[in-house]
Amino acid sequence: MRYVYTTSKKVCSQEIVLEIEDGIVQKVQFIGGCAGNTQGVASLVVGMKAEDVIARLQNIQCGRRGSSCPAELATAIGQALAAKDAPAEDAGQQGA
Repeated sequence: MRYVYTTSKKVCSQEIVLEIEDGIVQKVQFIGGCAGNTQGVASLVVGMKAEDVIARLQNIQCGRRGSSCPAELATAIGQALAAKDAPAEDAGQQGA
């Protein structure tokens, strides 16, 4: 399942594009943000269980921003999993 998440204004990246199959993260691409950091995070989570990624990244902060690119990735994965389980009409535009 491919999912596109628009990040909050609290972080430098604008979007996160991810693919999850059978509960495993297959691909992550950050649009914008600090290239080295986002590429590193994306590379580290590929092959992990989606729920494990959420648990590890959800509370990471970037300074005083109130969020971080890793925390936004955790949110994106959570929303992607919820959209997968939602009826098609409730999934919205993002899980296309």
